[in-house]
Amino acid sequence: MTFTIKANLIDIISKEIYPAEIVVSDKKITSIKRIEETLSTYILPGFIDAHVHIESSMLVPSEFARIAVKHGTVGTISDPHEIANVLGIAGVDYMIENAGKVPFHFYFGAPSCVPATQFETAGAVIDSDGINQLLSRKEIVYLAEMMNFPGVIYNDEEVHKKLAFAKQHKKPIDGHAPGLMGEEMKTYFDAGITTDHECFGYTEALEKLKHGVKVMIREGSAAKNFDTLIPLLKDFPDQIMFCCDDKHPDNLLESHINDHVKRALKAGHDLYDVLCAASYNVVKHYNLPIGLLQIGDNADFIEINNLEDFTILKTYINGELVAENGKSFIESIEAPVVNNFNCNLKNPSDFKIKSEGEKIRVIEALDGQLITHEIQTETLVIEGFAESNIEEDILKIAVVNRYNDAPVATAFIKNFGLKNGAIASCVAHDCHNIVVVGTNDNDICKAVNAVIKAKGGISLATETEELVLELPIAGIMTNLPAEEVAELYIQLDRRAKELGSKLRAPYMSLSFMALLVIPELKLSDKGLFNGKSFEFTDVFVK
Repeated sequence: MTFTIKANLIDIISKEIYPAEIVVSDKKITSIKRIEETLSTYILPGFIDAHVHIESSMLVPSEFARIAVKHGTVGTISDPHEIANVLGIAGVDYMIENAGKVPFHFYFGAPSCVPATQFETAGAVIDSDGINQLLSRKEIVYLAEMMNFPGVIYNDEEVHKKLAFAKQHKKPIDGHAPGLMGEEMKTYFDAGITTDHECFGYTEALEKLKHGVKVMIREGSAAKNFDTLIPLLKDFPDQIMFCCDDKHPDNLLESHINDHVKRALKAGHDLYDVLCAASYNVVKHYNLPIGLLQIGDNADFIEINNLEDFTILKTYINGELVAENGKSFIESIEAPVVNNFNCNLKNPSDFKIKSEGEKIRVIEALDGQLITHEIQTETLVIEGFAESNIEEDILKIAVVNRYNDAPVATAFIKNFGLKNGAIASCVAHDCHNIVVVGTNDNDICKAVNAVIKAKGGISLATETEELVLELPIAGIMTNLPAEEVAELYIQLDRRAKELGSKLRAPYMSLSFMALLVIPELKLSDKGLFNGKSFEFTDVFVK
């Protein structure tokens, strides 16, 4: 198929804008001709999310793509470690197979940390031999985020085997080093790791950039680092990329990388620097065949109304019009159900915490951040058991092993704000056990059992109600259309806030409370964990 488009071409390589006639033939840009016409719209390279876990949208890849193209996204660098922690390499295969059914550029990585640590229970293990197997495949373009930064720094043999295989296959290695600075930071990145999407402070990101690291500015549903880090784009335009990391379905319906672009331009940043962070820098770093509007490139581009509004009018991928004026032409695809969910229903007594001291360690959740703090407070003891102190917003948190029956891990958390009821989810990075926060054991148990009955999902429970969004695919995704998923998710989110939560995205924040590789205090299915010292700690202060 051959067609012609006339628009103002934004050439991010030559850094110029001019009226042009572009000819597309057989999925390629075959001709670009300057013309003397006054044209109203603009065309430019499509956007790429430099680091995203598709599974966090609760959608299968084909459905994620159906929505993302409406926002001008033509590709993603996708780390499938969420489903890999549930199903292993078979989970990675599932994502690749489904992604191949739609016109969208999905590029997957080999999940480097399955499980993320030895201090939690996952549904699968991918060792260095498995990593080598994955990296040998053309569908796998990089080694995904190396979360085990202590293993890198202190020369863990298995960790360094994985790094060596990536170098052997000449594929880039993504980083994950929240808060790491100084000599430890240098040791980590000098091992061959090239990117980091976990910077939450300006000084930290600046130090990494000066060391040559490519920094991804993340703005997702939970972690929001854009405002802090975007000033760095001016001095390091070649080292900055944009990413979302995790995007819940309601937020994906609203925007994607186009939001980064609009906000960066509104903040006064150079147009070409911004667009390179959204496309060119990603293409070059990962050596992708995604087109950049040059002759001979794949015909991957978008058309916008003007440089002020930056409204996406059309999205083309491989010369195919996949979205126009907010309507996607990618159809929803029924994906097969796969899962790994093997625990029985729980009892309220499973969540009891026998008091063992006058003071407790509490996870302090921070709105818009994945990191937490450790605080200490007095124990509220009732009939010999430590209980939630609703007035002080000290609530019980628990993690339930979904892969087999085991004792429930319990602790306390601050800033979820619930005055009644409980919320639960087995979208719980990275092992996807069931994590729950609540005001009392009965509601906590009810919310957990709703997830267990569905063999995956997010839920809310009070004495008089039970809501659940079922996620039957690996316990973390669904076959439902994105609009239906978003509607159900918004209902749960709204209800959680009506019960008192002040967090912008309580379920997204909840999903990271079991992620041990991000400091400071988290809870796994095996117990309370200090992410700084990288060891278990007691709930009660001795």
